[in-house]
Amino acid sequence: MLVISFTFLTGAWYGFQYLKKYRNQSANIALHAIAFILVYTALIDICIIQNGFALLVIWEVMALSSFMVIIFEHHKTDTLKAGINFLIQSHVCILFLTLAFMWVKIKTGSFDFLAITAYTSSQPAVTGIGLFLVFFTGFAIKAGFVPFHTWLPLAHPAAPAHISGIMSGVIIKIGIYGMLRMLMLIKTDMITIGYFIVTISVITGVYGVMLAIVQHNLKKLLAYHSIENIGIIGIGIGLGCLGVGYGIPVLIICGFGGALLHTLNHSLFKSLLFYSAGNIYQAIHTMDIESMGGLLKRMPRSGYLFLIGSLAICGLPPFNGFVSEFFIYTGLFNALLSNHFLFTLFILFAIFGLVLIGGLALMCFTKAFGIVFLGTPRKKFDEGLVDEKPLKIFPMYLVALAIVIIGILPLLLMPAIQKIVQLYQPGSVAFTTVQLKSILDILSSVGWYSLGFIALVAAMYYIRHLITAKREVTADATWGCGYTGDAAKMQYTASSFVRTYRKLAGPFLMIKKEKREACGLYPEHINQVTHPHDKVENWFIEKPLLSIRKLLGRFVFLQNGNIQAYILYGLIFIGLAILLPLIIDNISGFFNLLNRL
Repeated sequence: MLVISFTFLTGAWYGFQYLKKYRNQSANIALHAIAFILVYTALIDICIIQNGFALLVIWEVMALSSFMVIIFEHHKTDTLKAGINFLIQSHVCILFLTLAFMWVKIKTGSFDFLAITAYTSSQPAVTGIGLFLVFFTGFAIKAGFVPFHTWLPLAHPAAPAHISGIMSGVIIKIGIYGMLRMLMLIKTDMITIGYFIVTISVITGVYGVMLAIVQHNLKKLLAYHSIENIGIIGIGIGLGCLGVGYGIPVLIICGFGGALLHTLNHSLFKSLLFYSAGNIYQAIHTMDIESMGGLLKRMPRSGYLFLIGSLAICGLPPFNGFVSEFFIYTGLFNALLSNHFLFTLFILFAIFGLVLIGGLALMCFTKAFGIVFLGTPRKKFDEGLVDEKPLKIFPMYLVALAIVIIGILPLLLMPAIQKIVQLYQPGSVAFTTVQLKSILDILSSVGWYSLGFIALVAAMYYIRHLITAKREVTADATWGCGYTGDAAKMQYTASSFVRTYRKLAGPFLMIKKEKREACGLYPEHINQVTHPHDKVENWFIEKPLLSIRKLLGRFVFLQNGNIQAYILYGLIFIGLAILLPLIIDNISGFFNLLNRL
């Protein structure tokens, strides 16, 4: 609830300033504000509800109100399509949750959460695992686990920046909350569940960051990083489940503690990144990375805040992302001390996945920050292009401050982490306290040393500034190796920056190229444009939908524009509606007669 409230507070503050550019759409803004309040209320209610039926009702309210805030710019076709996609997949999510709660209701006669515990405690482990998998599927669609993630990269770019930040910060996290809640209630084989969650989480994290690297839309890039971070949170949850199953307290502490911390931390740095992207959009009216460049000079405040968010999401000290990832790494390395060979091998797989996620994330944000904020502008910006005023982006400073404070003083979060972790490990207060304090002490030391290093670099930069302040500084284009054309075209593009990676990861990606070859003695235009596509979305959604369209296309002759034919269809339908019940009744009567004979 703290995460939800803080993210909505900063989102509402930032959104109030962001929507001033749309002041001529007063009715649209009023509807947006009402839906915004409904989303917040629904999310808070979900966290305190103890009844399955009530949760389903509030979940529906959350889905509908979220749809309304996403389609703020509903006059855009892409925005409306993304909103409808979100709404459909939200109802698929509700369908699975309904199936799970109805399962318990039929078996126990109650929708109460405690009925889940009572039911699974008296059933074989396979029943509990099956029930959890149904719940997991519903919550995974909301959270954005692969392969249920396809709505997320469409909805985030379509929504206004403050809604994108809130969606990534807390709306998808309600899926994580649901999983953690069910893990407390369902009594079953936690080892099997732990292996399952870690496996799908590693796949989610790696796949998310792999696709993020090749994106050209800044908000879509950030959306795929939300999928990546959901994977990191999932690794922590799975590790905690393994700790419960094997009875290893340190895994419970580091797993669940790291997952909870990363849930908080991701809500902070991801909302900061989306707010920075919103500033860029309102300044240059595009999210195409290939059109940007050199924005740090024109928008320094947004640029440096984006840099803080980038360093945090890459898990570098002294920022908060390092703290939560260190927790999960600590748990994974402690798990290597096990004597079980297959378990150790699985943990090595998880460590490799987490390391790969971190390395690829660093590459991605090096590309994003470098292409967007550094270098020469790739297109001509308006002369009046300036950064937002400090007061307007004050909530961004609040978020950045929270990122740094958690990175340096993680001990502040110890009481909250301890209370939650003990729900999964009752009766071990002393051990939990000692273990948590030792981890947080190490993190505090790393944070302070890192802050000292940053302060030293800042001092050196300031001394350099004092030395060069009185000297004349000239700005000129970078030497283009004798090329006399546009100097901006001599820079790396977002695509060329990751060309080597794109070739290595080619089998896992789906890149479509549009290439204009050189022709004639004096070719005028030679270019190549790459369009990244989601392979999972293509397999699980686009191809099945295409097959359905082809099947339905065979019945297009029914819609022939003939009014008489339409009247005939109506008469046939009425006839069937009358005759079918009679036929079914007669058939059942016939079978009853046979039974008597």
